[in-house]
This record gives sequence, C-alpha cells and structure tokens, in this order.
Amino acid sequence: MSSLNPDGSLDGQESASELAGNPEITGSEEKKSPSPDMSKRVAAKERIQQYYSQLTEGCGNDSCTNENCASSSSFRFKDIDRNKLAVEAINLSKAKADLCERRPSKVLCLPTQEVQRERGSSSSPASGAPSSSFSSSSSSTQYAAATSAPAPGGPVGQGAKAKIPSPTSSCKLNFTANSSAKDKEPEYLTEELLNKIIEECEAKKSWSKLIHLIGSVYNNPESILLSFHVKNESTTSHQTSDCDTDNNSASKALGTDTPMDCSESDSKQTFPSANSDGKSDRKGLSSTVDAGDVYPLDLASLRRAYSRLAEVPDQPFQGALINALLALAPTVDRDIRYSGALERDPNYILVFVVVFEIPMLHWPEYLENAFPSICRAVGQLPVQHQARLANIWAGFGADRLREMVNSLQQLITVQVINNELSWSATRRPGDIPAITGATRVLKIIYYASMLGGKMDPPELIKEEKRLSEADSLQEHMQGAFGFEIKDSTPPKEDPLGQKLGVQVIHCREPLVPWEDFVNEPLNDNLELGDDYTNYRLESENKFSFVPYYFILTTASKHTSMYYDNRIRMLHERRAAFVQTLVHGGPPNPFLRVRVRRDHIVDDALVNLEMIAMEYPSDLRKQLFVEFEGEQGLDEGGVSKEFFQLIVEELFNPDIGMFTYNEQSHHFWFNSMSFENDAQFTLIGILLGLAIYNSCILDIHFPMVVYRKLMGKKGTFKDLFDVDPTLMNSLSEILEYEGKDFKEVFEMTFRIGYKDVFGNNLTYDLKEGGENISVTQENKLEFVDLYADYLLNKSIEQQFRAFKRGFLMVTSESPLRQLFRPEEIEVLVCGSKVFDFQALEKATTYDGGFTEESQTIRHFWSVVHALPEEEKRKLLQFTTGTDRVPVGGLSKLKMIVARNGPDSDRLPTSHTCFNVLLLPEYSDEDKLRDRLLKAINYSKGFGML
Repeated sequence: MSSLNPDGSLDGQESASELAGNPEITGSEEKKSPSPDMSKRVAAKERIQQYYSQLTEGCGNDSCTNENCASSSSFRFKDIDRNKLAVEAINLSKAKADLCERRPSKVLCLPTQEVQRERGSSSSPASGAPSSSFSSSSSSTQYAAATSAPAPGGPVGQGAKAKIPSPTSSCKLNFTANSSAKDKEPEYLTEELLNKIIEECEAKKSWSKLIHLIGSVYNNPESILLSFHVKNESTTSHQTSDCDTDNNSASKALGTDTPMDCSESDSKQTFPSANSDGKSDRKGLSSTVDAGDVYPLDLASLRRAYSRLAEVPDQPFQGALINALLALAPTVDRDIRYSGALERDPNYILVFVVVFEIPMLHWPEYLENAFPSICRAVGQLPVQHQARLANIWAGFGADRLREMVNSLQQLITVQVINNELSWSATRRPGDIPAITGATRVLKIIYYASMLGGKMDPPELIKEEKRLSEADSLQEHMQGAFGFEIKDSTPPKEDPLGQKLGVQVIHCREPLVPWEDFVNEPLNDNLELGDDYTNYRLESENKFSFVPYYFILTTASKHTSMYYDNRIRMLHERRAAFVQTLVHGGPPNPFLRVRVRRDHIVDDALVNLEMIAMEYPSDLRKQLFVEFEGEQGLDEGGVSKEFFQLIVEELFNPDIGMFTYNEQSHHFWFNSMSFENDAQFTLIGILLGLAIYNSCILDIHFPMVVYRKLMGKKGTFKDLFDVDPTLMNSLSEILEYEGKDFKEVFEMTFRIGYKDVFGNNLTYDLKEGGENISVTQENKLEFVDLYADYLLNKSIEQQFRAFKRGFLMVTSESPLRQLFRPEEIEVLVCGSKVFDFQALEKATTYDGGFTEESQTIRHFWSVVHALPEEEKRKLLQFTTGTDRVPVGGLSKLKMIVARNGPDSDRLPTSHTCFNVLLLPEYSDEDKLRDRLLKAINYSKGFGML
C-alpha cells in the first residue's frame, strides 16, 4: 500500500500484475515475435472467427445477398444452433467462401444544433435525441477492440448454463474522424428505440441490427452518455435554446419546476441531509440519478430497457456486448487518466452507472473478462470521483445495492475457486486483478450502503467530537499517568471515508448488512501473514486486503491485528535491550506481573499502576504472569487464568464497582461506587491487555460500552441492553399519542433514584426540572435527556478512568480501524457458539494416538454427551479459559496426546499449548470417570 495521492486511485495500491499484465486497462501488451507456424495458426483462427461472426451476427447490411451471412434474407442456416454454426464456419474457411464487408464505421462526434433539430423534426417526441456536453480527444482517435470474448470451455461460474459468446462481434469497429458529423451521427439508445428494434428483429427473425446497435453503443463512452436521458417537454420545441433545454432537464431530475440559471450549470451535487432518525432522505433518487450536472440519467427507463433486453431469447447480442465492454474499459481508463474526462464533464461518471445496471454482468460469460475489466476501470478512479459514485449509488436503495454486492462477491468467489490450485508464494489472491478490482468496487458500495442507511445525526457527531477533544485536553492539563507525547500516532483514516465524511462507527444500520460484504472463500485462501506484510511495507506493487477490512471475517482481522501486536511487542523488546546496553541494569523484555492468588486484585493494581506511571510503554510488551509459590511458566496459559481470576474478583457485586441486571445479564458501572479512579483504570488496562495479548475474558458488558470506547455517546437506542424494563417504559411514553398525556403520566423533568444505602435522591434533567411537566410536545426531549444521564453523565468519572486505562494499551493498535463495536465484543468475550463437532474436526493427535484410535473414539463419545457446563470446564482445563476463540472452536488448535498405557492417573494438560495428555484408558467408562474428576478438581500450575 502506498501513500495516498490525491489525484490517484483510492489507496494507491496498484500491483505490478495490474499495471503490466492487463492490456484491457493499460492498452498495451508485450510484443513477441511469433514463429511462422504460429502466424499461420493465428491467421487461420482469425479467418474462422470471421466466418463464425458472419454466420451468427451478420455483416450489418440489411440488403446483403450472401446466403452465408445472417444479415441476408436468403440466409441458409436460420434454424441451426451455434455449435453447428461453428462447424460450418470451419467448412466455409476450408472452402474459402465469400466474406462480406462489415458496415462502414460510425463517427463518434458531438451532434451539432443543426443535427439535433433534424433529429427532432424526424423523430417522435418519445424518442427525441439527447445531447451531451462531453468533448474528448478520443473523438479523433481510432478505437479498435483489442481483445476477444472468453474462449469456450474456459473456467466460468457455477450453476448457470453457459451461453458462450461469439469470438467476434459487430462491436469491433474502427471509429475514425475522417467522415463529417453531418453524414454520420453517434449512435445512442433509448427505451423506445430498443423496443422498436427488438420488435423489428423478432419480425425478421434476424438479430443483426440489434447486435450492431449494442456493439456500437457500448463500445465507447460517448454513445453511452447520449443514451437514456430524462425526457423533457421542450425536446419538440425548435425555439428553446440549448441552455434552457439542458437546465429544464436538470430541474426535472431534481424534482423542481424552476429552470436553472446557465451560470449555475456547473454546481456541485447536493443531497438532502439526514433526518431526525439519522436516515438520509433519498427517495427522489430511486428512479432518477443526478450526478451534479445538467444531463441526468433516466434510471427507471434504463432498467426497463435492460429488462426487455434480458428477455430476448438466447441472448444473440451477448458476444457483441461482451466485446464492447472489453473495448470500453481501456477507453474509459485512458480518457480519465490522460484526457481529464471527469474534470471536463462530470457526466462522464454516469458511464459506470449505466454499465453496472446491466443485469447480465453476473452471468458466467461476463465474469471471465468483461465484468473484471469494468471493475478494474472503476477501481482506478481518483478518490473524489469514487466518492461521487458512492453518493449516486447511495440513492439506489437496499435491494439494488444488495444485488450489486452479490454480483461482485460472485466474481471474487469464481476467481478464487478457479485459481485455487495455482496459489503459491508468488501468486496470491491479491495478485489477481479481477479480485482486487472487484474489491475496490465493493468498497465504494460499502460506503454507499452507509450513506443511504441510518446514520447518526450530524449534531450528535459534532458533540462527540467536541467531547473527545475536551477529554484529550483534560488529560494534558491534569498530566494523567500513562500519557506520553510520543504515543499520539492517530489511526489511519480511510481516504474514501475521509472524502465522504463518513465513519463506520457513525452508521447504525447500513442498507446492506455488514455480513454481506464478507467473502468466506477469499478469507480461506488468504495468507494473512504475507498480506499484512504488504500492508506494513506500503508497497506500491503489492495489494493488501487490510484497508478493505469489510471483506475480511472477524477472525481474519483478529489475525492481522495479532501480527501488528507482535511487531509492537518485538519493538518494545528490542528497545528494552538497547536501554540495558546503554544504561546498564537487568534486561526487562516483558511486562512482568507477579501476584498472589489470595491478593490478586491488590497485587495487580500495585504492579500495573506503577508501570503505567513510570514506564507506560511497558504495557505494550508481551505479558508474563507469575503466581507466587507456583512453578508454571507463562506461555499463554498462566495469563489466561490470571485474567479469569481477576475478572471474577473485580466484577463481584460485593465490591460494588458494577451493578448486574438480571434481565439483560449485563454489568454496568455503579455511579455510586466508593472505589477510586485507579480501580476503574485497572479494569480498562486489563481489557486492553486481554485484546493485546489475545486472551478472552468472561466479561458481560452491554454493547454501548464498546461504542463509548470507540468515541460514541450512549443514546436511547442503547438503553435496552443496560435496563430493558426502563427502556420499555420510556418506549411506552413515546408511543402514547393521547391528548391526556400529561394527566396519565404526571411526570416532570426531575427523576428519582436510590443510592447504595437505599436513600432516595433526585436529579433535574434540565434546569428547573421539578417545575417542567413532561408533555406530548417535549416527551422526546425528556427521553433523550434521561438516557443521556444514565448512559453518560451519571458515570462520566468512572468511565473516563476506564477508557483512559484501555487507551494506554490500544492507542496505537489498528483496533478502531479494523473492528466495529460488535466485533470488539467478540474479541473480548469470544464467540458464543459451542460447536464441539467443529472442535473435533480441528483437533490433531500426538504420541501414538490417531483419529481412529479406540481411546480417541471413546473420548469424543464422552465429550459430545457432556452438558454445556461440563464442556466449558473441559475447555478451561485444556486451554486455560472456558471461552470460545474468535472464529469459533474450529480455530482452536487442540492436541490430544497419548500419556502412557492404561492406568489410574488423571488426565493432565499444557494450557499454554492447548495440549490434553490422556492415558490410553481401557474402556469408555473409565475414561469418563477420570476425565470428569480432572476437569472438576483442577486448580493451579505445576511442572511435569
């Protein structure tokens, strides 16, 4: 990953294979000197393709008299399928039959006013010709499709019946500027024109005209820009000026009746802001897309036309469309990179909108070449134009965005499966341009899904930013322990999100669920170590999926963060040795915590508080726990038990730091706690250390705690996990619409609560709250203030200390960049699914045991019959924790090793390495008895 270039692509990642190995995008390919035999074979192949094209598509001349041409009325192969036509093409090539000349090339130039008026007078109002302001150097350049359709028999998608496209198509035309614009007009499509041509072709039983039109329009961006414009009533009027016509069209797209001033024609696109629910109001964009210019696209008409096109039997235009898209991608890429097309004409972005609406893009024939080439072109867009595209797609609605996501996921999955057997150290998914291109497009849709979903109100986001800055200032002023100026490295912000002003944490509910963006087959084939290396090195020639975290599973992201944490631990260890060499003294490469079991909280508090005050950077060293009087060496297992024991102590209701809700089964901060801030800071440090050292805790916090750790405020929507009863009561207040509201509820803006001794206390939600009644008009304000008090103000001191401790460990971690609050909960608490069948499949065996050993069969028979509580104890005994790791039990690499012949000894374990030592018991009953005693009466560590 390279540093961001404002005028470059989204993240600067363009692998060498993408830049050098993609003639579809670069427009160049390596020249090789073919052998004479090879030249003959190529010439013969091209000639057979010409005959096949003539038999399937025709020459485009309706008056053709060649009986071997599909355009001829006397065509002699009308009822023969394409497979037989391929055989006939070979026979015609051998016989050297006549080949028709293709129709003359079309000139792609801008229609003059005279041409527009001529069209307007000769066309019906329904099919009036649109106009375009686009002007490109490509108008005077020859265009030729340099690629052919996918070869029959190549790897394609699963399930769908293959509709093999023709090797050549009528879209392979040379567009020159040698003809006059008055003689040749650029072709375009409208819904009416498409329907008319389809009807004509059905009547003649010849699809050559449709094939030629599809190939000509989709071969170049200018024709696409002229197609499917919003109709305006002034099209048939010859007195209306071009400026008035264009502006009336724009105002109709925007849903207004006031024509725009010419001086405002270059104004930027604006969207309605979020409403009170945080959801953007984009209903007006569901059928018409306006890209910030004066020529909006008639999306509804475009979709109806595509639906009609998809109904054509056998899709005879398919080869032409595929080849046209293959030619379009490099043309568009050159226009954007070298001709400044998007800067001269904002309309140009609509080329991608039109193409991505093609309903056949996810078909197997398109997945091989056409769809990937378009994705690569979109992926190379500069950030500001990707942001515009995200804004446009945000108005498409949940169903359409989900379809687009599914198509891109299908493309990625097909590419992964087709290349599954060819992965190597030099060829990984990040080296496949089709995969990286589709991933980049997914990122645009990812942000579009957030923009169109339920976002937090802008006022709330501003308030959260203000509070965050105030907290930082307070830490500076107070000189809070653990603060170091050098630890101020902010997490990297995504360039596209920064351009759009959108962060994942601010979106409550996207249009497309977060899970739909995850691609499991891709994650299964990723070498996460190499991928993270590419990310850290910021290599320009290597692609990394870390910036595209939305496509990764929580387990994959956890692995990436694990590598990041290990790198930081090694850095701190190296720094410790340097300090030893320079200043002398014993080396201290680890974060050593020595505790007594009977005084675990006090000892941990003293150890960690001293470290946080004197050497806060030591918190980012690898944790090494020692229990006084025990011989266990901490390779992970001792730390797990340390966390379990200290969490049990700190969350004991008798201590009073937290309250427990019986309904939600969650702990919440006790605003009346007598414990000082250091205790809450300790819990924050422990939470951070657990994530940093990949340990799972038995902590049951509501989701709002993790949201607040990410910088959010608690709101009414977060109240249910804290106090379901109160949430239901406040919901009833909001739902009551009766006029007697004040008499029914009899409430004021003063609330009451009890302290730890049972004394009744009051709090005014606003100044003079006792004298302000809650009414139908101000009930929403009352509910918001009530929730704000319970979730924010009442625990402000305790939570600030807790968050301070958490950030001491995680401030430089990519935690906030990679994970959503829901995923952070999984990192802390582990998965909630106890799938011991998955554990059995993932378990390996050692010491003479195999999967088929009788003792192993008895072992799993006993384990699967255990109740969940006993299964938890088995996990605790074997791994040091009863929590399920991120990704499920299949990610737990447990080893069952033979520990001698049959005996009365109990099973033992190495919790640091997840190894269960099992004697070869003679029968299943004995194994059950020995195992249950071991897991129920085990505590402490020793040396074996």
